[in-house]
Amino acid sequence: MAITASMVKELREATGAGMMDAKKALTETDGDMNAAVDWLRTKGLAKAAKKADRVAAEGLVGVAVEGGKGVAVEVNSETDFVAKNADFQDLVRAITRTALGAGDVESLKTADMGGKTVDEALTGAIATIGENMTLRRMATIEGDTVAAYVHNAAADGLGKIGVLVALKGADNGIGKQLAMHVAATAPMSLSEADLDPAVLEREREVQTQKALEENATAAKPKPDAVIHNNIIPGRMKKFLEEVTLLGQKFVINPDITVEQAAKDANVEIVGFLRMAVGEGIEKKQEDFAAEVAKTLAS
Repeated sequence: MAITASMVKELREATGAGMMDAKKALTETDGDMNAAVDWLRTKGLAKAAKKADRVAAEGLVGVAVEGGKGVAVEVNSETDFVAKNADFQDLVRAITRTALGAGDVESLKTADMGGKTVDEALTGAIATIGENMTLRRMATIEGDTVAAYVHNAAADGLGKIGVLVALKGADNGIGKQLAMHVAATAPMSLSEADLDPAVLEREREVQTQKALEENATAAKPKPDAVIHNNIIPGRMKKFLEEVTLLGQKFVINPDITVEQAAKDANVEIVGFLRMAVGEGIEKKQEDFAAEVAKTLAS
């Protein structure tokens, strides 16, 4: 497979690796971006790439809480300018409140919102504002209490990142702190038990290969038993501490874990949601010169 400059650029931006290292990684893995990331990590040339770092989309996330239920909704727009429009913000806020009574995004689209369905209200807003908008997704969470936090808030309950944390027990103020922590650290799961097995296996393969390569070039190689029984399990433990919410160091007090902070506050974290605008969407970037040429040719 031919390795293009744009592929090298994408890998460099995702991993922070040098240009030649990125090119070599892509060559070694026949252009497979995920495999190239892992190749660089086994060589100690990159950290794990976060998908969110490669995401680009506009719009708003809205969050709302009612009793022991919380909901987060994402509505996308074409430009950030529209996301700052008061009419658009009012629309997202109304859709979010309506979502409290909906089961999923499909039922939300047909739910009544002031005499119109959500879909009809969205279509009307598109005609008025003059920009395409889409109701992309919604998610709900429940607990004895649910705490909410919005990062980069555009208005009350609306922003670029919305977080909900469900607790068992009475929230004495810890809920918002936990939600702010989730916004900052973007954990992959609540605990190891909730982590995608494929993610765990991929990390284990990377750490195993990395440990074996390091040992092969060490001045005093360690016995295989030490590698497999100590070094690799130790690195996996550190990985889990970094990516699971309960295992992470609490940002407000790094001397304790999030799990311990919750225990100290006499609550149990039963779940969380973190929704960021554009997560998983790749915005096509076109070369400006090519765009002009295409316009002239049409």
